[in-house]
This record gives sequence, structure tokens and C-alpha cells, in this order.
Amino acid sequence: MTDHPRTPVIVVSGICPAACRDVALRLQDQDPATAVVNHDLRQVSSGIVRRTVRLGTRETATTVELAHGCVTCTVREDLLPLLRRLSADTAVERIVLQLDEAMDPEQVCLTIEHVVVGDRPVSEDVELAAVIAAIDAESFVHDVTGDTTMAERGLQGSADDERTIAHVALAQAEFADVVVSTGRPEDAWSAARTNAILERTAPAAPVLDLTVTDRDTLLAAMPSDARRGTGDDPHGALLRGQPPLHSDCGVAVTVFSERRPFHPERLHDAIDVLLDGVLRARGRVWIASQPDVALWLESAGGGLGVGHLGPWLDSPEAPEWTDVSAERRTLASLRWDPLFGDRDQEIVVISHEADPQLVEETLRGALLTDEELATGRDAWARYPDPFGAWHEEPCDDTEDADSNSESVHNGRYES
Repeated sequence: MTDHPRTPVIVVSGICPAACRDVALRLQDQDPATAVVNHDLRQVSSGIVRRTVRLGTRETATTVELAHGCVTCTVREDLLPLLRRLSADTAVERIVLQLDEAMDPEQVCLTIEHVVVGDRPVSEDVELAAVIAAIDAESFVHDVTGDTTMAERGLQGSADDERTIAHVALAQAEFADVVVSTGRPEDAWSAARTNAILERTAPAAPVLDLTVTDRDTLLAAMPSDARRGTGDDPHGALLRGQPPLHSDCGVAVTVFSERRPFHPERLHDAIDVLLDGVLRARGRVWIASQPDVALWLESAGGGLGVGHLGPWLDSPEAPEWTDVSAERRTLASLRWDPLFGDRDQEIVVISHEADPQLVEETLRGALLTDEELATGRDAWARYPDPFGAWHEEPCDDTEDADSNSESVHNGRYES
């Protein structure tokens, strides 16, 4: 353990490079003790990353060559050692990470917190002080309601990056402690839609206008219960904060919750309802043909993925109760069923054009009927399962991360 105070790190993410840069510069505010770090990943697939460090008015640009070109390798091989070096520099009192558009702030924070470099995690040298999402008010609604991919905009983090702009932008806002808006909406309707979307996707994060916000005001806006880089437990409550449940500008929140499994084929057919007119869907899924595995469903911008969350607490391979979060233990105890244990369905759907009632009815129609439920687990195991094909994420080496972290998905099925 180091004997000096940990250096605070502020993470700034955003799908708009100019917005991200403007927020990072405002946080630096010409302070010579604040270092701003940025990795440009536009050539990462060729193993080339351009790293820039600004300290006061001095800027240093370095070309980093990686053995394997990907976001994960950039973070592990260059960013983490750099954070350790900067934390040891007595001239540096604060570090601002201006993330490349392709970087997932949650994964970056998870890596900083848990991955060992040398003989200890970098989190012994730095502390995550804030996560800020920078949005461009002029393009935000278009970005999160469209189906443009990262690759189509030239922002992909790897050759096989199939994420949509909407997925990345909404995930950045959801994970933020504070959202900072730059630019101006096209009109009053766009401004109202932006507010309606942010109130439902990031209800716990205050939204500030950069043009009238200085650094001290921005940092003071941090909520007392801000997550500061800590991920949500996907087995816990899915609604963080208190999002309005009524519709506003066509944007509505639907919470689908049930205590019986989905039929795998009917769910596969039904999930199309989450791809048309839906901003975001995320939640836990229980499929009859895979009764011992909790699945995680996530969609945005016309793309959808389903990943493993590991076993339910009622499963044969379940973790010890002492090895899971207190929130998961509490919720499992409250909803425990004598037949099915902690298994459940809970999906939060944020729609902007889709009919919330149709979404709910479609998902409900994919559940097992009473007759199917009565046939039992042996019969369910024989159902054809289109969710049975899994693959590992590229460069998904989580051995150095906290093995108890439940925010890392072990695989993904793409639809």
C-alpha cells in the first residue's frame, strides 16, 4: 500500500468528441496540477494508439504500439501504468480521463478498481472521484433514437465492434454521476425530448449546462450517493434513482416483472418488440430451457444482446450467499419462491415510439402457459433453444478482476 494520498480521477465519456473535450478542458480550467489524459483509438485495430497528456498549458503526444489492438489492451497496457506514474508525480493533484468515444466508462472504472499492475491494483494509487457524461444537446436525441453503428460513424473500438451509437451514448449517461450538456438543441421540442430521455435513463444524475457551469460548480453538483465508478448489481434493483413512470414527449418507462420462465422460442420471436421504437431495454431473464442460469438482456438502437449472469442462488452451482452483494441477498430473500427460489423476470423498457402496452403484452405472451408450467423442468429442458449459442467476448480476460464482480458478463448471444 502506498503511503501518499490517492490521486482523484475524474472520468469523462461522451459520443461527441468535441463535447467530451470541452468538458475535460473545463475540468482542467488551466490548472497546472490537473492532468488530462486522452487515448485516440481511431487506429487501434492496427495496434496504434495516440495518447495525449495535457498538464497546464503543456501537451505531450505519444504514439503507443500495442501487441493486440483493442480497447481492453489500451486500458491495461498503457492507461493503467500511466495512471500509476501520474499519481506518483507530486506536481499532479488531479487526473481527468477524457475517454475515447469507443471506451465504456463502466469497464474502464472496473479495470482501474480491480486489475493488478505489478504487485497491486492501480486503485491503491488513484481513487475514482466522479464519472461525467458529456452530451451534445444538438445531436443527442438523434443519436439515441437512431440505429447508426459505431463503425458507420468511424468510432468503433475494434474491427468487430457492432455496438450502436444509441447503445454507447445511453450507457454513458446511465453510468454518469453528472451529465453535462454542450451545444444547443435544434428547437424546443428537441430540448423537451432530451430532458424526458435523461430523466428516465439517468434520473439520479443532475444535468448541467456547460456554458454557465465552472469547474467548482460542476464538481459540487455530485449527488451525495453518487456511484463514483461503482457498477450496479444486475441481480439488484434495476431502477436507479426515481425515474418518472408517466409518459413525456412519447418517452415512457415500462417495468416488466414476472415469476414464471419464458419459453425460449417464443421469447426469441418476441424480442423484436424491443428493437422498434424502444430507446433502451435491460434486465434479468429466466428461460425455461436454461433454468439454472440467469441471463442479462440489453438492447438499444436496433441492436440486442443476451449475456450470462451466472447461476441463480437456487441453482446447484450457486455461489455462497456471503459471496454476493448484500442487495442481492436482500432482494432474493424478499422474493424467494418455494418452488423456483430467486428466479424471476425483470426488464426495464424505455420506449419513445413503441406502445408500452404492446411491449408488455408481447413479453407476457412469451411466458410459459399454465399448462406448460405444469409439465415440469424435464419437459422444459427439451424445448428447442435459440439462445444456446454463446461465445466469449474478444480479449475478455477477467482473471485479474475481482472474481466476485457481477457486472461482467461471461458471454453474449447476438440477435
